[in-house]
Amino acid sequence: MSPAFVTMTGYGVSPGLACAPMVRMTPPAVTDPGEEPGADPAREVQRVREALTEVAEQLSTIATDKTAGEILEAGATMARDPALVQAAADHIGQGTPTAHSLSLAIDAYCAQLEETGGYMAERAADLRDIRNRAVALLLDVPMPGIPRPGHPFILAAEDLSPADTAQLAGRDVMGLLTEKGGPTGHTAILARSLGLPAVVGCPQAATLPNGTLLLLDGEAGTVEPHPSAHRRQRAVEAALERRQPRAKGPGRTADQHAVTLSANVGTLADVARAAQSDNEGVGLFRTEFLFLDRREPPTLEEQIQAYSQVFAAFDGRPVTVRTLDAGSDKPLPFLSLPSEDNPALGIRGLRTAAHCPDILVTQLQALVTAQRRTGAQMRVMAPMVSTAEEAAQFADLARGFGVQSVGIMIEVPSAALDADRLLQHVDFASIGTNDLSQYTLAADRTSRTLGRFLDPWQHALLTLVAGVCRAGAALERPVGVCGEAAADPLLAPVLVGLGVSSLSMAAPAVAAVRDALAQLTLQHCRSLADAALDAPTPAIARATAREMSDAFHKAAHDREGR
Repeated sequence: MSPAFVTMTGYGVSPGLACAPMVRMTPPAVTDPGEEPGADPAREVQRVREALTEVAEQLSTIATDKTAGEILEAGATMARDPALVQAAADHIGQGTPTAHSLSLAIDAYCAQLEETGGYMAERAADLRDIRNRAVALLLDVPMPGIPRPGHPFILAAEDLSPADTAQLAGRDVMGLLTEKGGPTGHTAILARSLGLPAVVGCPQAATLPNGTLLLLDGEAGTVEPHPSAHRRQRAVEAALERRQPRAKGPGRTADQHAVTLSANVGTLADVARAAQSDNEGVGLFRTEFLFLDRREPPTLEEQIQAYSQVFAAFDGRPVTVRTLDAGSDKPLPFLSLPSEDNPALGIRGLRTAAHCPDILVTQLQALVTAQRRTGAQMRVMAPMVSTAEEAAQFADLARGFGVQSVGIMIEVPSAALDADRLLQHVDFASIGTNDLSQYTLAADRTSRTLGRFLDPWQHALLTLVAGVCRAGAALERPVGVCGEAAADPLLAPVLVGLGVSSLSMAAPAVAAVRDALAQLTLQHCRSLADAALDAPTPAIARATAREMSDAFHKAAHDREGR
């Protein structure tokens, strides 16, 4: 059978079904090393400088969706880096054609970023987008980008840059399909913020002819070419269901068991979007946006103003703040952390406070001041807590500054296994399933080849979640999940069945999760959790949960029809 007729799999990073013809991205121009070099090297270097400057200006103004603003501005900063011009100038001085010189220079930097790994490796895609745009300007050819076929379509590409993804709002794009990428890349983040179904890391997509009708499942991570009429109808029904959520208000199971449904936010643009959505506040406020891409830390007053803006936007709804999660794949120059061979297992999160205590102290002061000025319901939690001693030290410090509700992130196996000890010192815990997956399964969360180990249905991960919830119940401490697993409408009931009391996710995902919970009782959720824990593989766990959920829904529908 031709590959074009076989269901393909990748990473489902943004749930939902989309059915439409596939249209490929306009490809970037290819530079020719045999092209005649410019006669005046100084003039050619100036052309490179002008092209990169124009790209920086494009990136600063290109976003039609504000959620992408922070990412694109970071790309603009990269484009303005004089080191790129100098590296291209070195090649031009050796007689290399201008466009090819810039391409060689940027490719070398991309290789360095990918060797570093983690967050820096993900920035290589941003840098390649800068290269493609600047090369198009130098060669005076059409800019690579999103096509406009005049009808709804699924956008396919080798990979998508933040600039590409940011322009999707308001287009005819029904879903996203990429050959490369992983669950934590920018395509995944922005697709979820836009509510677009997306499958990434699907290399078989390269075999599909342009115009192939596809059924894309952003939850299961599958892509079905030439779907049957029945499957196409199901996609239409699913799309209508997403647009018209049945449940509203606070999260509840069918028998009225409360499950708090909150939003994850990481920028002020996220805040504006989430504040207008039907959710119960913020379950994860990533404060890194104030610190990244800066040579000096933000001042106390800068932080007070930013936090006050966030608290005011939610007007009384609770906001759970994560203190600065720096180090590893989010290096900050002003922290002056030592060089490490394996930074993901090094000084990051709360551990940075031992080296730079003033950063955490200032942040806690700013948070408490902003909370008092706005009257917000604020909770504060620390990332990368590994021991009961760390939990106790952070709790004492935070409470000393006036934080009334103190929590911790459960992101490493030691914290999960010793949850009964750690939770004695704090008021709540939030499980970060992304990091807990990578540390439990020893799989880099940014890897393009280890996605199967990062599957949130892995038995080891679910077992740890269950253990943390048991410890929380024994101590009467609420336990939430703020990792990407919370946004999966099929997995969310399983997490509730394991004992999770709150779920935090990208704001557009809340409606589907609310609907999924509203159709199941707490006992249904517990049955799903038991089945998932008994399943021999993640795939079987997922399939079993889907079959059981469908059966529960059918039984409820039959009862209503009597």
